[in-house]
Amino acid sequence: NLLKTDYDHVIGVDEVGMGCLAGPVVVCAVAFESKFFNQKHKELNGLMESKLLSAKKREEYSRKLIVEKDMKFQVAYAHPRTIDKINIYNASREAMRRAIKKLIRDSGFKIHESRFVNHKSKTMVLVDGNKKIPGLKGEQMAIVKGDRKVFAIACASIIAKVYRDKMMTKYAKKYPGYGFEKHKGYGTKYHQAQLASLDSCIIHRQSFRLKY
Repeated sequence: NLLKTDYDHVIGVDEVGMGCLAGPVVVCAVAFESKFFNQKHKELNGLMESKLLSAKKREEYSRKLIVEKDMKFQVAYAHPRTIDKINIYNASREAMRRAIKKLIRDSGFKIHESRFVNHKSKTMVLVDGNKKIPGLKGEQMAIVKGDRKVFAIACASIIAKVYRDKMMTKYAKKYPGYGFEKHKGYGTKYHQAQLASLDSCIIHRQSFRLKY
């Protein structure tokens, strides 16, 4: 609806990994041109239920999204050391700003056949949650449970989740024994038990006051 009225582009933003004991917080920002919504995308039906999707289904949707020519995306993340230094909220918002700025700079979307997407164009940023992104120029709107209500945010959520899961699977090989490939850094009973046995590793968030 925003694209049909006053805006040239809509950017959806979401993060994953906020509550994890280990690993980065990952952010994805996606931008759409209006013609994307003028077409039917039956292969993306069900995408709005991202929280209920299996890992396999999320990967399928992610693969379909990243080849869409009328959608662009950027991923940014904050490492545990940054989270420990400036706290998880500030780290996630810093990553959001980086993802959005890079998306706006590198998207290549054209407006009126000559101008590229920039802060001077009519661009609306939609962010999941109840708080806007501090320090970000331009218009934005915070939407509670946005990943279930807004298609652009749902797309960002899925891409970010798949990206982070792959990162944690790689970390599992580098730091074996914690089960990162299974719980992806969340505080499961198994993860806490392994923390008690092995102590923490470099990708654990010390500021989360790990208890084991």
